Amino acid sequence: MQYICLIYSNEADEATQSQEEWGAVMAEYNAFTKSARDAGVMVSGEAFHPTKDARTVHATNGSASVSAGPAVATSIQLGGMYILETPDIDTAVAWAAKIPGARHGKVEVRPLVDFSLS
Repeated sequence: MQYICLIYSNEADEATQSQEEWGAVMAEYNAFTKSARDAGVMVSGEAFHPTKDARTVHATNGSASVSAGPAVATSIQLGGMYILETPDIDTAVAWAAKIPGARHGKVEVRPLVDFSLS
C-alpha cells in the first residue's frame, strides 16, 4: 500500500539557518532518500517552495477566486512530501520517523486510496 508522508516545519525558523546548517539538513534528506530508494520503498518525493509562493483557489458557481498564500495559516507549514510503498502503516510510520523533518517539525502519514482497484 502507498502512504504519503507530509513534512511540516516552521518556515520562519528555516529562514534563519546558515548555509552550513541548511547544507547539513539537505545532506540528511539526501541520505534518507537514498536509503528509502535502496530499500525499494520510495515511490516519489518532492520539496515545495515557501508558502508565500502558494495560491489558494476556491471555485463557486463556475467562478474562481484566488488568494495568495496557503489554504490554512498555521504555525508550521507544509514543505514537502514522500510517497512510500510499504506493507502497512506501521512500516510507513517507521520510515517517516527517519525523515529529517520528523526531528525538525512533524510528519503526517496517510494512506493513499488506490482507485485502480475499483
